[in-house]
Amino acid sequence: MTTAPLNRTLLRTESIATFTDYADAQRVVDRLSDLQFPVEHAVIVGADLRMVEQVLGRLTALRAALGGAASGAWFGLLIGLFFAIFTPGRLSWLAVILAGLVWGAVAGALFGAASHALSGGHRDFVSRSSFVAASYEVRVDAQYAPEARRLLEGGDTAAVG
Repeated sequence: MTTAPLNRTLLRTESIATFTDYADAQRVVDRLSDLQFPVEHAVIVGADLRMVEQVLGRLTALRAALGGAASGAWFGLLIGLFFAIFTPGRLSWLAVILAGLVWGAVAGALFGAASHALSGGHRDFVSRSSFVAASYEVRVDAQYAPEARRLLEGGDTAAVG
């Protein structure tokens, strides 16, 4: 039986600090780096992960069509740029790019509105998901842990090998 890479990392490291905020854990690793500690031996581990979905608003047919138009416009621009490479003449390449952009926006709006209509009213909201940890632990390879603790406690700031 093999141990997963993350489990091996956790088994060979020791905790040197724990925080409730990720930025605080980053600051500790940054401080260790400033003190010439070999930070390639450090990891930040989030514990007690939760998926948080922030609801941003209602998803109406108009909003779905506008989102689809924006996505379609980008796709149309890409296709227009591709075809413009092979278009002779100075002004005709601009027309090809604009045509791709417009047709992409129109097709995207139609697909966006149609997909919203076909959803049957399920999930009529827009949201953003993220993972949040209850705590963040700064861990260091076991052989470097005593030196990391000493540096964080304000001990001698001599370079670490």
